Amino acid sequence: MFHYTAAQKQALRLLSGAARHTMLFGGSRSGKTFVLCCAILARAGKAPGSRHAIIRRHYNGVKTSIGMDTLPKALRLRFSGWKVSYNQSDSVLRLANGSEIWLIGLDDAQRADKILGKEFATVYFNECSELDYASIQTALTRLAQNCPKIRNKAFYDCNPPSKSHWAYRLFVQHLQPIDRTALSNPDDYAAMRINPEDNRENLPAGYIEETLGALSLRQRQRFLLGEWLDDTEGALWKQSMIDAARVVNAPDLVRVVVGVDPAVTGGEESDYTGIVAAGIGVDGDYYVLADRSCRTDPLSWCREVVKLCREFDADRVIGEVNNGGDLIEGLLRQIDPDIPFRAVRASRGKIIRAEPAAALYEKGRVHHVGSFPDLEEEMTGFAPLTATKSPDRMDALVWALTELAKGGQRFILA
Repeated sequence: MFHYTAAQKQALRLLSGAARHTMLFGGSRSGKTFVLCCAILARAGKAPGSRHAIIRRHYNGVKTSIGMDTLPKALRLRFSGWKVSYNQSDSVLRLANGSEIWLIGLDDAQRADKILGKEFATVYFNECSELDYASIQTALTRLAQNCPKIRNKAFYDCNPPSKSHWAYRLFVQHLQPIDRTALSNPDDYAAMRINPEDNRENLPAGYIEETLGALSLRQRQRFLLGEWLDDTEGALWKQSMIDAARVVNAPDLVRVVVGVDPAVTGGEESDYTGIVAAGIGVDGDYYVLADRSCRTDPLSWCREVVKLCREFDADRVIGEVNNGGDLIEGLLRQIDPDIPFRAVRASRGKIIRAEPAAALYEKGRVHHVGSFPDLEEEMTGFAPLTATKSPDRMDALVWALTELAKGGQRFILA
């Protein structure tokens, strides 16, 4: 028989409390989304004819993770006697009492504009770390349905990004995200941390210790402990700018390259060989497709490069040859004699090569297709003026973006 965990019960009490805006933040698979879906279903059941929106940056994400997973699970475990219908063509869950739950992706602009022309009693921003504050403000204007039996509310959840994110300012510091002045109504903004440990009984064996415990320090802080991260002083990248542009799928790509920052030795104390695939889309934006960086001998990582090239039908491999010289191209051609390869040399400091790439991220033109925790940690931890260790994955990424951008924004290669 289903029962809520102690943390889920506490979260439900908070969600049904007096605050008009409530956020659940914390680590991965802590049960945040499940609790919020249960809260929305309960509100929809209480107020016949009410309308509720679950909003995410990407339509495919909200359709698959909410519409095809969490909502059906909540209905099965908590509301099993309810008669509902789900129309996959418009992604609307309809209850027998006339209430509706709409799934909205902001990347589908035409559909989102049409849906957001309606009024809602609940607006739930799923994975709000991926949303900019302007989108939040626009959607909140639709929190206007008149439902006497329930008070209109906005819900939010996220794996906490950096402290520079608007959600931290709003819910933790109780500041207006834009001008950073104090909120006039701080009691209207409530937040609770809920972590994987709070949901241990519903997780597979080893997930906390082996899966989350194996992440890097910053990623453990975020996905295991649910902590808001400090931005590295002087870093070119912030986690918030990466999160805001993250996508589930890439569009059609007009060109794909694999960037390589090689290590010429393969011992336990050697550097990693950075191996990153990226492409440029038909929309002119850049898409980071894979991070296959590894610590192994040169012949083995060359096999990994060739494998990645074939996986994404890459047009070229871009390899830094400062340390390996002709060895790198020779090893690659042992595996694939026809592999398209271009050597590059880093004759200037990393900051000169990295800054143009970081500028593209600031403009929202580089999208990570999925999540690359180790690469993203290197990026957000790299402060050019104080860095002492070579960020191998980041270097491979920069080489790839540099090559892709040669047709548009000109990067400095040497």
